[in-house]
Amino acid sequence: MHKHANSIWYLIGLQLVIYGLLITGAGVWELFKPPAHPADLAYLHPAIWWGAMMFVLGLYYVRRFRPSKTNAA
Repeated sequence: MHKHANSIWYLIGLQLVIYGLLITGAGVWELFKPPAHPADLAYLHPAIWWGAMMFVLGLYYVRRFRPSKTNAA
């Protein structure tokens, strides 16, 4: 009875996907409802860029380090 554990990088990838979606969603929301007092560089929309990068990196980690079915008990 060999139990196979998930890689920590798979779990980090899942977390990056979730955070990326949330941050990108907040950035898109700010496009349609801009804050009353935006930050100095708000015109660059950093939430959209960082959220998208986190999402893509998370997808890579999830795909690269996903648990294989051949090692499952």
